[in-house]
Amino acid sequence: SDENVQMRRSLLDLQNQIETLRAEVAKLRGQDEQLLREVADLQRRQKELSQGTDERLRQFEPSKVVVDGLEFVADPTERRDFEAALATFRRGVFPAAQAAFFDFLKRFPQSGYAPSALFWLGNSQYANRDYRDAIANFRALLSRAPNHFRAPEALLSIANCQIELKETKAARKTLEDLLKTHPQSEAASAAKERLSHLK
Repeated sequence: SDENVQMRRSLLDLQNQIETLRAEVAKLRGQDEQLLREVADLQRRQKELSQGTDERLRQFEPSKVVVDGLEFVADPTERRDFEAALATFRRGVFPAAQAAFFDFLKRFPQSGYAPSALFWLGNSQYANRDYRDAIANFRALLSRAPNHFRAPEALLSIANCQIELKETKAARKTLEDLLKTHPQSEAASAAKERLSHLK
């Protein structure tokens, strides 16, 4: 009888120990799952932070740009400032566009945008009736990039400025040069028409 009581007590103790161990194992499993969730959350957040940092850094890194048929690398400030100046021109705010392109060329003289900026600066000046400076900038474009996409238009614009300045002989020569150097351009057909009016 005493042995039975002793055996029952031992069994009860063992049962209690087993229950205690089960509870501890369950608790450890729960902690393990919690830790796995936290690690997964940390990894996800780390990945999001890394992607966000990469995206923010990309905004400051130079990138390839194609403007008027030229491909070059430009930094984001260059690109933003050129596009802002061009948007101002397209809105027809020519004094502000002239100032914006002038400022752009002063700050980024070696930019791949420079030939196009010279073209649009010249057009802004033409719109502002600043014909002599417009001619100088169109010529600067032609000497810097004689085969530029805008070269025929620049020659036509020089002739237009010369016509406005009543320099008919010079305008005629400019239009003839345009027909010689860029006979297949759209500007050439406009040049033919202008020449017929100059005679």
